[in-house]
Amino acid sequence: MPLAVIVHGGAGNIADQEVEPHRRGVESAAQAAWQILTEGGAALDAVQAAILVLEDDPAFDAGTGSFLNRDGQVEMDASIMDGRTLDAGAVAGVQHIKNPILLARQVLASDFTFLIGRGAERFAQECGMPLVANRLLRTREQILNWKEYKANPPGHPEPAYVSPQGTVGCVAVDRHGNVAAGTSTGGTRFKYPGRVGDSPLIGCATYADNQSGGASTTGWGEAITRVVLSKSAVDALARGAKPSQAARDSIEYLARRVGGTGGIIVANPLGHVGFSFNTPRMARAYITEEMPTVLADC
Repeated sequence: MPLAVIVHGGAGNIADQEVEPHRRGVESAAQAAWQILTEGGAALDAVQAAILVLEDDPAFDAGTGSFLNRDGQVEMDASIMDGRTLDAGAVAGVQHIKNPILLARQVLASDFTFLIGRGAERFAQECGMPLVANRLLRTREQILNWKEYKANPPGHPEPAYVSPQGTVGCVAVDRHGNVAAGTSTGGTRFKYPGRVGDSPLIGCATYADNQSGGASTTGWGEAITRVVLSKSAVDALARGAKPSQAARDSIEYLARRVGGTGGIIVANPLGHVGFSFNTPRMARAYITEEMPTVLADC
C-alpha cells in the first residue's frame, strides 16, 4: 500500500516573522513520521513521532510553548486514534506532562478512552511517565503574551483567525494500509481555566478508520466541535470523495453552518492527502510516495 504523511501546525493569523519557523517545524515533523513509515513502521508510531517534534518546538501551541490560561498556567489537551481497531486515547487539562501525545497514546493502550486533569497525570505516573513543573513548559514569549492579556483582557473569546500560532496534528498511512491520526494543543490564548476545545475529542479534532481515512483539525474549537469536523470529513471519504474535496467541503460547511474558522488535514488508505483552511494561513507539510521530498508551506 502507498505511504503518506500530512501534518498541520495550526491555522490562524501567523505573523510574517513566524512563517519560516512554522514551515521548518512542520517539515521536520513530516520527515520524522516519514522515516518511520519508510522503515516499515506503523502509522500510529509515525503520528506520535510527528506530534512529538511539534510539541517540543516552541513555535507551536502544543507542549512546550503552549499558550497560558488566565491563571498563567499551561493546560494541554491531546488525542490519537488507530484506524485499524478504532481504539483511541485522549487527555485534557494536563499541566505537568511534557508531551501530552505520549500520555494519549498510553490511554489508547489502556481500558480507558479519555482522562482529564489530575486523574490523567496520576495515570501517567502509573505508566512510568514523569511529571514536570509547569514553569518548564512556559516560554518567555508566552509569559509576555499572558502579561499583556492580563493587563488588557479581551472582551470576548478570540476567533481562530487572530491566533498567531495553533494546534498541531498529523495523519499517516503505513505500508499495510493502516491509518492513524492525532492532535495536540495548549488551547486558546488566555483561556478560562478548564476550557477544553475540540483537540481531545474523538470525531471532532481527530478521527481515523482504515475503511475510509483519517483527519485532524485546528482552529476555533467550539465551532469545530459543533459540526464534528474530522468525522464529517472521514465520512465524506467513505462516500467516495477525494481527500482534497473532503477537506474543502468540511471547511465550507464549518463556515456556513456555524461561522467557524479553522483548517483540516485529510488522508485516505490509498495514500492520497488533502487539506483546506479558511484562515489567513495554516502551517502544513506532506509527503507521499509520488513525491521526491516533503512539501511544506505556511
